[in-house]
Amino acid sequence: MEMEEAEAIKVLLVDDHEMVRIGLAAVLGTEDGIEVVGEAGSGEEGIRLAQEYNPDVVLMDLVMDGMDGIETTRQLLKLYPDCKVIVLTSYLDDEKMYPVIEAGAFSYLLKTSRASEVADAIRAAARGQSVLESQVASKMMNRFRSNARGESPAYKELTEREMEVLKLLAQGKSNQDIADQLIIGIKTVKFHVTNILAKLGVEDRTQAAIYAYKNGLAE
Repeated sequence: MEMEEAEAIKVLLVDDHEMVRIGLAAVLGTEDGIEVVGEAGSGEEGIRLAQEYNPDVVLMDLVMDGMDGIETTRQLLKLYPDCKVIVLTSYLDDEKMYPVIEAGAFSYLLKTSRASEVADAIRAAARGQSVLESQVASKMMNRFRSNARGESPAYKELTEREMEVLKLLAQGKSNQDIADQLIIGIKTVKFHVTNILAKLGVEDRTQAAIYAYKNGLAE
């Protein structure tokens, strides 16, 4: 009696860069047991195609126009809780990584991963096994250790003036607005903003504002 051939793992690609989707589809098309059933250029299209193809695994970009990968993951898993979302992104910052994992992402890979690593992660997801890129795993472990040791949060390193600047920054104030309100020079404001970003470990004003709200530092 002939053995029945196992069904291929159905994969949906969600990425707003066409060339990324083309490259992934071409590479994964050569892998045994993996079938790319659809390609979506936005989160909204990803939700629609998931309803059409019912994929086993979704390769999800994080930063996209319209609905980002975090919200797409959240909505997708409400519809299909058994679907496995593998994040494939260029971003490793906390403000993107932790929210999408909390939203239910099964694995987290960087776009610098080798094609074989992505294929292996897809097969692992189909078996119910999560895969974290080594840098991601390291960041998560460091965060866990910090929490376990009860270390002070980063904002405790801010001076009183830097805290004032951060609160105004979180309100959407420009450097000039902050300078006028605090009666200081705009160069001084820029100096404080640079220090705030460095101490909080964030890359830009938007991330600093999100940090402020998440830690109850801004109304």
